[in-house]
Amino acid sequence: MADLNTYASIAEIFGALTIICAGVFGFVQYTEYRRNRRDQVAAELCRRFAEPELAKAVILVKAIPEGATTEQIQALGHEYEAAAQIVGMSFETMGLLVYREIASFEIVQELCGGLLQEMWRTIGVWIQENRETHDNPRFGEWVQWLAERMTEAEGDITPAYTAHQHWKP
Repeated sequence: MADLNTYASIAEIFGALTIICAGVFGFVQYTEYRRNRRDQVAAELCRRFAEPELAKAVILVKAIPEGATTEQIQALGHEYEAAAQIVGMSFETMGLLVYREIASFEIVQELCGGLLQEMWRTIGVWIQENRETHDNPRFGEWVQWLAERMTEAEGDITPAYTAHQHWKP
C-alpha cells in the first residue's frame, strides 16, 4: 500500500509541475503576442507616414501659420482645412493607440514627436475652435493628449543624429 501512496504523491507532483509549466508557457506566449502586436502596429504607423496623402497634408499644414484660427485656415482654401483634418486624424489615432498601450510611446515619439508638436502648434487653435463651434469637446482629444505628453517628455530627448552618431551597422 505504501507503494501506491508513493506513486500517487509522485503523480501529484508531476501534475503540479505540469500546471506550473503550462502557466509559464502561457505567460511567455502572451508576452510574445504583445511584442508581435506592438511590432505590427509600429510597422503600420511607419507605413502610414509613407502614404502620399499624409505627406501632402503635412506639407499644406506646414504652410499654415502657427496658431492659425479656423477663419485663417479656411481663407487659405478648402484643401488646407482638409489637410488639417487628415493630419489631426492621423495623430488622433496614434494618441489612442499609445494610451491603450497598443503602440509604445517611445516608438511614436521617435517616429513623429517633433512633427506632432509642430502640427499641434499649427492646428491646435483650429481644433479647439472646432470643439466650441460644434459643441464637441472630444474633437481632437487624443491629438492634444499626445502632443502634451510629447512636450512633457521633450526634455529627455536627444535627436537621433546626436544620440546615435557613433552607431555602426
